Amino acid sequence: MDFSSLETWGYLAVAFFSFGGSFFIVAAAGVFSYMGHMDLGVALAVAAVANFMGDNFLFYLGKYQKKEVMPYFKKHKRKLALATLIMRKYGVLAIFIQKFIYGVKTLVPISMALSKYDFKKFVFFNFFASILFVCVIGLSAYYASEPIIAFFEMIKQRPWLAPMFAVVILGGLWFLMVRMTRRK
Repeated sequence: MDFSSLETWGYLAVAFFSFGGSFFIVAAAGVFSYMGHMDLGVALAVAAVANFMGDNFLFYLGKYQKKEVMPYFKKHKRKLALATLIMRKYGVLAIFIQKFIYGVKTLVPISMALSKYDFKKFVFFNFFASILFVCVIGLSAYYASEPIIAFFEMIKQRPWLAPMFAVVILGGLWFLMVRMTRRK
């Protein structure tokens, strides 16, 4: 077994980063599957299981380890309030919606736990939400692989574009998060 190949470490990376809810690793798994470096079914299954376990872990922390977890969220009170509002407004759909919202995806499971949401109910809906999230992101990247690969080829030829794209994307995310969490 070759321990230096993408095929070996790629699935471990997918599992590790999907546990934290990463969009990018699921999309990368789709692209690498398109390129023949990974098996799409296995990569998506690994990502779905890890994502499911990650959100269940966050819910568990919020429900049973509240004292230990809350000091880490002192700086994120507005985001936690936004996650609570999303949960109250959308109920079960919040479990599905939160997977796609960068910045609050880790807070919604904790917020639901703090509001005494039923753990079994959360696990049940989180199972389907994890599958949906991974399939939407992974399959979208798989079927859009040619333009994605072309984009990275362009970045290879013009490396000065990479920091510009990063600043635009991160700045846009920051702007959206500030706008969404601002008092009205």
